[in-house]
Amino acid sequence: MRLQQPDRRSCGAASLVMARRLVHPPYAGLVRDQATFAHEARTLHRRITSLTDTAGGWQVPWPRAFGTPPWAVARELRLLTGVRYAVRVVRLGRRVLAHLESASADRPAAVFVGDRVLPRHVVLVTGVAGGRTRTYEPASGLVVDLGRDQWEQGDLGLAGWDRPWFVVSPARSRARQS
Repeated sequence: MRLQQPDRRSCGAASLVMARRLVHPPYAGLVRDQATFAHEARTLHRRITSLTDTAGGWQVPWPRAFGTPPWAVARELRLLTGVRYAVRVVRLGRRVLAHLESASADRPAAVFVGDRVLPRHVVLVTGVAGGRTRTYEPASGLVVDLGRDQWEQGDLGLAGWDRPWFVVSPARSRARQS
């Protein structure tokens, strides 16, 4: 069954609901039909754009009409996985896949994609192998396979959006960064 975002603004929340389904199998058993998935995505969207996050911590509120802010996605992924996440600005021609290589089913990464002007859509990367990503696209509810060239040349075709803007992925430890 395809699980799709319920409206035009909930792609980030739908990606986070899918992330929770992957990280917590009992939750996946509860959220397995479109109606339940849509309810969870709408509820999460309200929460991650409000004054408090899902753990009750304070966060900067965000207009729901603008979708999901990258820092809220990073916070939710950290709460889900117990791993610190970083938001990285990416540009075409740069090593986008390098920021996604730590993505896996138990530590997914989110990518904000859009056009030349603005980021407009959020997708979830659940694994990288052989220069290709396994990517949940919430507008269609499909999992698609995307190659390095598509990411780096801005030829993604994800719900009509082609260019990567931000990668929200597990932060590298300081020891590895030096």
